[in-house]
Amino acid sequence: MSNRHFFPAMRVATAALVVIAGISMQASAQDSSFAAMQQRGKMAMGVDQYTSVHHFDDLTDGGRIQLQSDGKDGAAVHAIRAHLHGISKAFASGDFNTPEFVHMKKVPGTEVMAERRSAIKYTLRALPGGGELRMTTTDTVARRAIHEFLAFQRGEHHAPGHDMHAHP
Repeated sequence: MSNRHFFPAMRVATAALVVIAGISMQASAQDSSFAAMQQRGKMAMGVDQYTSVHHFDDLTDGGRIQLQSDGKDGAAVHAIRAHLHGISKAFASGDFNTPEFVHMKKVPGTEVMAERRSAIKYTLRALPGGGELRMTTTDTVARRAIHEFLAFQRGEHHAPGHDMHAHP
């Protein structure tokens, strides 16, 4: 290959490597950011985020958070139920510091949920391996805020759940 063809080919190859390295670094940063969030979640909830499953479901009257472990670790089940109990009390009083700590930013929907806290009812239910926190309301503004909160949680935690606002 002559120098006339070699150097342009090297420039293209170098540019491709720079792009690939940039994408890899971005993915790595996202991975480490997710891992850091999972670690903060473990501190806040008292349970390993990688051995538990979150579901964040929009419902017509509000929504629900389900958090379950495999059920084999009694301490994890207890920690999940204690966490859900704690956030139900905190949310009912307008305190959303726990999700803000876990995500290291203001969580969409929480400002309105705090303002309209008297219009939202929080109900706990034990599930195999963990529990469920239901958030119900007849207030359309509060319900929209609950759905914003749950949509954010689904995205951040890469978690399943029912999104009433998803479009086919």
